[in-house]
Amino acid sequence: MGNIVAIVGRPNVGKSTFFNRLIQKRQAIVDSVSGVTRDRHYGKTDWNGKEFSVIDTGGYIVGSDDIFEGEIRKQVDLAIEEANAILFLVDAQQGVTDMDMTVAKHLRKSHKPIFLVANKVDNGQIMQEAVELYALGMGNYYCISSINGSGTGELLDELIAKLPDAEAEEESDLPRFAIVGRPNVGKSSFVNALVGEERNIVTDIAGTTRDSLDTHYTKFGHDFVLVDTAGVRKKKKVSEDLEFYSVMRSIRSIEYSDVCMLLIDATLGFESQDQSIFHLADKNRKGIVILVNKWDLVDKDTHTTKAYEAAIREKIAPFTDVPILFISALTRQRLLKALEIAIKVSEDRKVRISTSKLNDVMLAFIEQNPPPATKGKYIRIKFCTQLPTKTPTFAFFANLPQYIKEPYKRYIENKLRESFNFSGVPLQIFFRKK
Repeated sequence: MGNIVAIVGRPNVGKSTFFNRLIQKRQAIVDSVSGVTRDRHYGKTDWNGKEFSVIDTGGYIVGSDDIFEGEIRKQVDLAIEEANAILFLVDAQQGVTDMDMTVAKHLRKSHKPIFLVANKVDNGQIMQEAVELYALGMGNYYCISSINGSGTGELLDELIAKLPDAEAEEESDLPRFAIVGRPNVGKSSFVNALVGEERNIVTDIAGTTRDSLDTHYTKFGHDFVLVDTAGVRKKKKVSEDLEFYSVMRSIRSIEYSDVCMLLIDATLGFESQDQSIFHLADKNRKGIVILVNKWDLVDKDTHTTKAYEAAIREKIAPFTDVPILFISALTRQRLLKALEIAIKVSEDRKVRISTSKLNDVMLAFIEQNPPPATKGKYIRIKFCTQLPTKTPTFAFFANLPQYIKEPYKRYIENKLRESFNFSGVPLQIFFRKK
């Protein structure tokens, strides 16, 4: 299971800049077409071959300064609960503030590895003044400058030494399905309807499920593991940022699964939070099935499903080749169909296409519609192959791969999807020098 590192601290200490520095080299690969602003607060990165996810908690606080304190406290608590390690950022140029003291007080209760990071240490003078950070009672600190990157290497060396080794993937070959979605879309009811026992206590308060529970499912000839992360625990106040909770919780279950069954509430439509969770699954290259739950509550005419589906596909573009199913956990409508589709997606994620077949099919499409010439240079793609990765990844070898633009890459992806069955499976396509 992936490690999660959270960046916490009061506003304006440079959390986002630091976050961008950590994930920039990966961000370009992971996410060139995002369209979801909040996505930029979550990313994957690696240091010395150890991969981890980074969450910038700063991106989730909205509101005036007086609400900040309460909000930051909640986020720090959640970060302590969910992350494997915490980077506590302070602004070395401003010195220790009351709010830093409050955050430190909360962090000291945690049993997680915590790194106190003094940011904006741009010269020797500031470095000397930084000794006052010992007042926070957090022990040693790391001086960095997230603008120019100085000091981040040593910090990351220490960080990955403290991260637990990723648990060896369980030996079982059973596909793992995560039930993800915003609070209150009916995730627990969905699991109960499948498993057939009230294993989760379901009530109408958003987020009453405590933790993700794994269920080994063997029914109707199916065999798989359900990772149920029915989102969010009980709220004391509704004003808490639901989005932050859902994303934090979803990341855990998404990373731990093969296929994500994204539940949305038919009565509310596909909202920005659903979109965030969809992008998380896509970025992690997991299989995706979208289940529109509570369909029994929607007034229908003949065009409803078509229009509804089109609206969703518009929001998840460019990755629109995803199964969408209309279900009801309450009336158990199409639940088995949902499982069958998820199983199909998990099988399609493992498909290997022989190199000869791939070349026969794809080179014909490339011949019909070659990449457009750039600066008077003709681009020729001579050969393609599927790489030996866990999820479908293809390399196309060309004389001038650097001139192949995004629209052509999409054309190749669409042809791959038309020719082979990859519905619900994110594909990666690389153009390499032959």
